Amino acid sequence: MSAPMRIALPKGRMMEQALELWERIGSGIATEHSNSRRLILPSRDGRFEFLPVKPSDVPTYVEAGVADAGVVGLDVLLERQADVLQPLDLGFACCRMAVATPEGQPYPELPGAVTPRVATKYVAAARRFFAERGIQVEIIRISGSVELAPLLGLSHWIVDLVETGRTLKENGLVVVDTVFASSARLILNRARHKLRLEDHQRLLADLEGALAHTPAARDS
Repeated sequence: MSAPMRIALPKGRMMEQALELWERIGSGIATEHSNSRRLILPSRDGRFEFLPVKPSDVPTYVEAGVADAGVVGLDVLLERQADVLQPLDLGFACCRMAVATPEGQPYPELPGAVTPRVATKYVAAARRFFAERGIQVEIIRISGSVELAPLLGLSHWIVDLVETGRTLKENGLVVVDTVFASSARLILNRARHKLRLEDHQRLLADLEGALAHTPAARDS
């Protein structure tokens, strides 16, 4: 039997959803490790080792080849611009990267030729989006609650992930543009894919089969 395939997973809700998917292919975490604080968690069938890491670190582990594969949101993937394969949309953790403004705030231009200030955690994605539209902006990097920036006058607009829109609404913000739709993606290390092609192809086939039998897939 070949060595276990290492899968980098983002800590939090997305990891729970990913493990539910692996459970459906018979490769969930071994029962004795389900509540473990171990840094490497083996699957009960021995096919995989799961590496729980910060979401932003998933592409780094996969690109470096210390993990064969990983699960990561498209938002993180586009922001980090890692050189990895992206063979499969896993169909969960769906949201969108959006531009939001206070209600009544002009968009996509401000009066008096004022350069808009845009607060965001996703600097690279925001910069590409506005550059592609020929809109000159000043990007302000925020690591905390981005919604606070326009309320305090730090920025005119924000770029952030939006799922339900509830936080925006409660703070008087409205979505005025969509940057891109995001969801969880399976990513693969390029070199490891060549070395373990059969294992990777089996994983892809198993995951595609599991996704095809989810209620959402059957109803689409």
